[in-house]
Amino acid sequence: MEQRGFRAWRQRRQWVVFMVALVLFWSGASAQIRYSISEELKEGTVVGNIAKDLGIDLSTLKERGFRIVSGSTEPLFQLNQNDGILYVNRKIDREEVCERSSVCLINLKTVLENPLEIHYVSVEVLDVNDHSPSFPEKEKRLEIFESALPGARFQLQAARDPDGGIYSVQQYQLSHNDHFRLEVKDRGKDGKIPILNLQKPLDREALKRHKLLLTAIDGDKPPKSGTIEILVDVLDVNDNMPVFTKESYSVTLNENSPIGTTVIQVNATDLDEGSNGEIIYSFGSNVNSKLRELFEVDAISGEIIVREWIDFEIEDSYEIDIQASDKGPAPLTTDKSVTVKIVDLNDNAPEIEVTSFSNAIPEDSRPGTTVALISVSDEDSGLNGKLLCSISDGVPFTLTPSSQDNMYSVVTKSPLDREKQSEYDLTIVAKDAGQPSLSSVKTISVVVSDVNDNSPEFSLSPYTFYVTENNHPGASVFSVSASDRDVDENALISYHILRDGGDVNKWASFLNINSENGNILALKSFDFETLKTFQFQVVATDSGIPSLSSNVTINVFILDQNDNAPVILYPVSANGSAEGVEEIPRNVNAGHLVTKVRAYDADIGYNGWLLFSLQEVTDHSLFALDRYTGQIRTLRSFTETDEAEHKLVILVKDNGNVSLSATATVII
Repeated sequence: MEQRGFRAWRQRRQWVVFMVALVLFWSGASAQIRYSISEELKEGTVVGNIAKDLGIDLSTLKERGFRIVSGSTEPLFQLNQNDGILYVNRKIDREEVCERSSVCLINLKTVLENPLEIHYVSVEVLDVNDHSPSFPEKEKRLEIFESALPGARFQLQAARDPDGGIYSVQQYQLSHNDHFRLEVKDRGKDGKIPILNLQKPLDREALKRHKLLLTAIDGDKPPKSGTIEILVDVLDVNDNMPVFTKESYSVTLNENSPIGTTVIQVNATDLDEGSNGEIIYSFGSNVNSKLRELFEVDAISGEIIVREWIDFEIEDSYEIDIQASDKGPAPLTTDKSVTVKIVDLNDNAPEIEVTSFSNAIPEDSRPGTTVALISVSDEDSGLNGKLLCSISDGVPFTLTPSSQDNMYSVVTKSPLDREKQSEYDLTIVAKDAGQPSLSSVKTISVVVSDVNDNSPEFSLSPYTFYVTENNHPGASVFSVSASDRDVDENALISYHILRDGGDVNKWASFLNINSENGNILALKSFDFETLKTFQFQVVATDSGIPSLSSNVTINVFILDQNDNAPVILYPVSANGSAEGVEEIPRNVNAGHLVTKVRAYDADIGYNGWLLFSLQEVTDHSLFALDRYTGQIRTLRSFTETDEAEHKLVILVKDNGNVSLSATATVII
């Protein structure tokens, strides 16, 4: 808006100058009359009476066409043809009409006709202090590098004051500040030029803009003034190193953090600006390749990022040198160490190692006997690496801590019995104290070795065997068997018959036993009728050292065979045949007992059970034989016609499978 007003003023001023130049061009001679007036007079103000001053007859002015010759449509002055008085036609601004001239004269050409007369009139426009000094702009920006040396000079734009003389700009004043002082250079008609002189080095980082107030003052009393704000922008020079915002950086990082995890973000600032203050981050020159494999640095954000798996058990902390550099033409660099402490996670299960192991232990080992030495370890630390070991329940073993950390002995806690359990699978559990805890399991097999602590045991006690008489000598008649709960040599059994020479075992001399399998052989044939039962003892002995043995009693019963024929006891045998004569009265009645055949069989049971039958009889109607008792009785009374002598042949036989028999003859 202000610039548009200034342009309009310049256009109007150019028009006035043109008009004045035209008036002066018309002036052919020096002025005959000279008036002086102040600028800014009101329209209609009297300048002077030209006619009177020139001695012209007033009555002829109008008739002769008294006038001012001017090509302007808006003349500054107006001439009254009636009285010859010169008036101000419009308000005159001396600064517009005469611009920067020290004396402002307006030359007027007046004309009278019939006869033609030309008169020249000069009007001096006197200056009035009607303008304040002003600057083309409200503010002025200067850019000065902070590296500028004291004594450097910076010319400022001069103030403008259209007034002249003492009413123009006479002096400049600069607001109080620590860095600049004001110099004024007088260029005569071109006015006074203000100059800034740098007195003290600039520091953009301390103050990047200085605000100064320059005042232009004219010579009036009281003076008028105008101001302009001088804004001095201090341009950056790369004179500041990057500075990290913290004195030290320390951070904790969980091991096994996912790749891409931000560990920490370092931050540095640079008081410079532009590229001089732009910071890029990188590893220090001494950072080794291993760290570069594990971490990376974001050049823009300063974030340290995980790029490989981090394992506490490999390294529990890292010192990483980070470098912050600006982007100046000659970059400035600062280093800072970042401490990364790795936090141990419970990511390692305990390890169980059997350092010494006897896989076999005698069953007679005392409680407290060491079976194995166990070493447990955990690569984690703290509670994550604190271990508790246990052994499976229900076994005669326990864990005993060693004097060394994480060492245990597997020892017996109660007597062992191989015969009850010959092998144990011991489960060792190692559990850490982490949250959540991890555990490992290891199984060891312990074999209980045999000790000869068991005597042989016979399958029966006593044994009872039944042997049929008339057996074949040398044949196996029966067998005994013993077992031993021990194993190997301790369970290898041999048999023998106890022979002590007493009456009890006298029959044992007729027997022999196989020492390996317990088969018993008869050395002779037994006769039931001679020996019905006997007993003896067999000894089973193992092969342990010392050996153990057991005795068993064997009862032998001889079984009868039908090997004896019935023997007729009555009638008495003579010459190999049993024959007898019985006499009875002729008048006996029916049922009369005539005689009784007696017989004997050495066998027993069915083999010795005898039955009687009539094999031959002269008259079946007279006599009857009782088949069980051998009694002979009459069936009826005798008659005169019956024979006086009767012959009966009696058959006596046993009830064996293959029965044997004998006959007896009775003569009645």
